[in-house]
Amino acid sequence: MAEVLDELVLLERSAEAERAKLVGLAGEEYNVPWTHWLKAAEAAQAAVTAHAEASGENRYELEQAVKRTVRHATEDPAE
Repeated sequence: MAEVLDELVLLERSAEAERAKLVGLAGEEYNVPWTHWLKAAEAAQAAVTAHAEASGENRYELEQAVKRTVRHATEDPAE
């Protein structure tokens, strides 16, 4: 299994926290939080990609390991 780095988990948690802020929003009030989520998600994805390339790990497996760690550590913040 891919090594799950604390930095990757923190970035994924940040993206999930931003995603949770989108629940129940619509129209104009959705736009700013969506932009925050997008930036956090892009940062998490870029970090996973960079780590996978540097370590030679399978990118998909690393991403899934990070997501499992985040989702099993706490309940889904969007619920």
